[in-house]
Amino acid sequence: MAQTLLEAYGKYFNEMVKLSKAPALIDASNVYQEANKDLTPYMEMILRDNFLPGSGLGNIEYFKEFYDQVVNQGKRGLILMEHYTNLDLPAIIYLLKQHGEDWSKDFADRIVAVAGMKLNEASIGVRVWTEGFTRVVIYPTRSLDKVTGSEVSEEEKANEEKKARTINFAAMRAMDACKKRGQVVLVFPSGTRYRPGKPETKKGLREIDSYLRLFDIVLPIAINGNCLRINPDKPDDMLADVVTQDVVKLTANPIVNCKEFRDNKLATMPADEPDPKQKIIDGIMEILEKLHDKVDAELNRA
Repeated sequence: MAQTLLEAYGKYFNEMVKLSKAPALIDASNVYQEANKDLTPYMEMILRDNFLPGSGLGNIEYFKEFYDQVVNQGKRGLILMEHYTNLDLPAIIYLLKQHGEDWSKDFADRIVAVAGMKLNEASIGVRVWTEGFTRVVIYPTRSLDKVTGSEVSEEEKANEEKKARTINFAAMRAMDACKKRGQVVLVFPSGTRYRPGKPETKKGLREIDSYLRLFDIVLPIAINGNCLRINPDKPDDMLADVVTQDVVKLTANPIVNCKEFRDNKLATMPADEPDPKQKIIDGIMEILEKLHDKVDAELNRA
């Protein structure tokens, strides 16, 4: 019988809490959070238990080419990856390490994920499962929209908007420092995990256009297979996600030059296009969708 994440691995919870160091509240002073290496093995254990034979990286040559351009040519590198589960970030790091070459292990160590505040602030239970990986924490637009759209005073809304601006400005500075250190920033362009039957959760955020302006190259990565599935009865409870064994493939697309991609997209738009930023990120999501479907067909999952 399928078990939730808490049922299957909750027995390690007390150990993990004792090892936890990440802050429970986010402000401008702590948006950059180095991986807590003491906690990484717990997430890797879940992957070892549930990734079936055949799991791995697809189009490894594109991973290597991207790494070479970042490390040897000084390019500012961005990963834009599909998002289905809270195992997506651990998966790419784990599979790069499992590939076993010096460059792939170093690549894994260079990844810094952009993560929402919820992963720190929701609960200690969520926090300990995520702090094993280096992150830059942001105040997501979706979270701010929920606050400003709720029945709170104008003063409270203004204070929350100020908090979001302060945190996100600090996060952008942290990402700039990451680029200068040769780290690779990973962003989930949908901003949330995809929920079956809710296509809006797979739509790219228009804010991703800002990232394309700040980086030189993008490595789009599709994800096929899923070992941690959203519980339809508790879709917002990450610890209630259902653990399932599966073949998981992370497949890279050929590298995209950020400036060329943006310029080409803008050139095809009419002068009165009302939302060019959204059209640009729609183009990225189309690349991911086509790659995902191609791999699904190869795995006979279509």
